Amino acid sequence: MNAKAAVNKIKSKNEVKTKSKLRENVEAIVIAIVLALFIRTFVVQAFKIPSGSMKPTLQIGDHILVNKFIYGVKIPYIGKTIIPYKNPDHGDIIVFRYPEDPDKDFIKRLIGVPGDIIQIKNKKVFVNDVPILNDLGVHSESRILSGQINHRDNFGPVTVPDESYFVMGDNRDNSYDSRFWGFVGQRAIKGKAFIIYWSWDSDNFGVRWGRLGSILK
Repeated sequence: MNAKAAVNKIKSKNEVKTKSKLRENVEAIVIAIVLALFIRTFVVQAFKIPSGSMKPTLQIGDHILVNKFIYGVKIPYIGKTIIPYKNPDHGDIIVFRYPEDPDKDFIKRLIGVPGDIIQIKNKKVFVNDVPILNDLGVHSESRILSGQINHRDNFGPVTVPDESYFVMGDNRDNSYDSRFWGFVGQRAIKGKAFIIYWSWDSDNFGVRWGRLGSILK
């Protein structure tokens, strides 16, 4: 083998190695993307809190993780459960597609499950004629509105339909929820919020270090 042939052979090997490494890198990127999409679609998804309707439990600027598997495996976009696991329960903080605009995601606390009778009397929430124990809802106003004027403080009674849920924000006097627009369909529920992984206070331009890693209840 002459020198020119040897050089060409070395170049050919280098080109093969380069193509092989490039292919490996592309395959690794593709696999990573597929895994990320799978995890986001079926396992866990990150959300940012844009409003104060869940204060003090969730602050504006909190970043949370939502367990999408806990209520079963659903067909993306359709929301039909194909592998059931457990049903949403009282007190769960859930993320769901806003019934009046499915392109928007809302987060609220689950108050009533199918078959429950929900009533609010002078700001006090009753489920099946029993006041909620250890209610995490807070009120910023002492004024009580008549149910004939506004459903905020006096509402119902209503019975939660099948495959539907009644939700409210913890910031009871400043939350647009089931009192005003109705029930959340089971297919609209994306998952259960379970942890705050980041929190940014834009007013004071700083991290809320004490909130990081907080488990939501």
